[in-house]
Amino acid sequence: MRINWMRALLGGLLAGLIVNICETITNGLFLGSYWANAMKALHVSPATGIVSIVVFWMWGFLMGLYAIWLYASVRPRYGAGPRTALIAGLAVWVPGCLLAMVTPAVLHMFRYRLIAMDVGLGLVELLLGTLAGAWIYKEAAAPAPKAAAAAA
Repeated sequence: MRINWMRALLGGLLAGLIVNICETITNGLFLGSYWANAMKALHVSPATGIVSIVVFWMWGFLMGLYAIWLYASVRPRYGAGPRTALIAGLAVWVPGCLLAMVTPAVLHMFRYRLIAMDVGLGLVELLLGTLAGAWIYKEAAAPAPKAAAAAA
């Protein structure tokens, strides 16, 4: 089966939007003071400029697009539906969130509690985003085989 690239793009953008909204809420409202304190401890300005915001939003959209591309890629093997979407979301979360925080954890750049909260919330947002994007994704109907059409 071929990937429906338009639906993959739409689903990926929806997934990325959900990731970005969740990131804005969790890191801005719930974890904002923790991140500000962590940045001060590293002697880095906690102020986030427009360039940083744009980069973070691009990252969120790329994660969403990657998750839905992966969902579309594994659908023939695992079947369409929420289970496959959760598998794809988890597969994106492992390198994108979990493994990405190994170096900061080992170098004691951030408190383990902050890392655990960020990684845990990252799992939730990626799973939600991938579920929503997978709901949008549909493959194009396969054309009827010529032999069957001629027999009818």
